[in-house]
Amino acid sequence: MENSVLRAKVEATLEKIREGLKSEGGDIDLIDVREATVYVRLKGACEGCPMSMLTMKNWVEATIKKELPEISQVKAV
Repeated sequence: MENSVLRAKVEATLEKIREGLKSEGGDIDLIDVREATVYVRLKGACEGCPMSMLTMKNWVEATIKKELPEISQVKAV
């Protein structure tokens, strides 16, 4: 799949995730999509939260991989 198309699909999925993060005072930015890996940055209240690693694995990564099986991992930068 062309990178710009995949990036648009990832961004659409992140919009769904953002709703929940914003309700808790946080947000997420898409930094890059390379070789089936999505790079994101948590912001706001999520940035320094002790639960941010769980949020990344159990919510952000799980949601992206469920909706976009071509993605193999999500990494926070």
